[in-house]
Amino acid sequence: MATHRRPRHRSLGGNTARTAATLALAGAATATAFEGVGHAEPQLTPAQVRTRVDTLYREAESATEKYNGAKEKADTAQRRLNSLYDETAREQARLNTARDALGTYAAAQYRDGTIAPTWQLALSSDPDRYLDGAALAERVGDQQAGAVTRVRTQLREIERLRGAARVELKSLRGRQAEAKRQKRTVTTKLTEARRLLDRLTPREREKATGTAPAHAGRAAVTATRPVRAHTPAGGTAGNRAAKATGAPAVASNSRAAAAVAYAYRKLGSPYVWGATGPNAFDCSGLIQAAYRSAGVSLPRTTYAQINAGRRVSRSQLRPGDLVFFYSGVSHVGLYIGNGRMIHAPNPSAPVRVAPISQMPFAGATRVV
Repeated sequence: MATHRRPRHRSLGGNTARTAATLALAGAATATAFEGVGHAEPQLTPAQVRTRVDTLYREAESATEKYNGAKEKADTAQRRLNSLYDETAREQARLNTARDALGTYAAAQYRDGTIAPTWQLALSSDPDRYLDGAALAERVGDQQAGAVTRVRTQLREIERLRGAARVELKSLRGRQAEAKRQKRTVTTKLTEARRLLDRLTPREREKATGTAPAHAGRAAVTATRPVRAHTPAGGTAGNRAAKATGAPAVASNSRAAAAVAYAYRKLGSPYVWGATGPNAFDCSGLIQAAYRSAGVSLPRTTYAQINAGRRVSRSQLRPGDLVFFYSGVSHVGLYIGNGRMIHAPNPSAPVRVAPISQMPFAGATRVV
């Protein structure tokens, strides 16, 4: 009978189910879209990545040179502090010896008693012998006074040394804190640069960092041209002729030629900030190591290296000259002739040959 049948429940199907599903998906998509509004990073083109990475590398290199300078000063302060500690220890040993001598004089005086000299003379059974003894006692008194003076002098010297050590320790801690700040800056910049480069394809990354195999191969071939030392018949005219003919460039002298030869041997070595060789370098570390191999001591940072020799104009450059870049003098290379240099560019590129026109020229120095 029809009146006793239970009504049929219509399931979600057909158009109704499709409509519900569409609404659900649309809601999820909308929620996702709104959720990502504040977090999505702008999509940079490879050219924009390259520009940003170059900026980060320059900022990191500037911080690296500041770190190198702070570390060099901290190392110097540490050596001075150690010297002060050693000198203080030597003065303390001399003070202890003087105190022992003073104690000996005091003990001898105590054993002699405290009778006044006039009574000792009056009561003596042998006045002549007493007078001889009194003269000896007077000499002992002079020695005692000298010992007291020495103790006082050494106490003042020890206090001076301790004061100097306190000042040096404060300086050391300041230098170490500065080095730590610059290290954090360097690592932050380099981490950001790596993050940006990781978003590129290998081909785009090569283009952004200038590390394409073809480019590296050209640099390696170009780098095989020799550099010889300057002779009286050479000079600037000889350099111009070398540029015109592609002949070997002329270094200022044998030490400059030796520095250039060292840099050639280090082509392909990795860039590591703060490194001075022998297997990795930053830009100023490569220069310092190259001239160290030639028996010439140079400062650690670009800021000091540019003042380590005689300034020369761009038109007077010879192999072995130091060439500096950017307004802050934050990068340095070793000139090798024909408008080229060997330098340690950045963490994305090893030690290589490059044209000096690649970066804004800031100046040049001839150190030998």
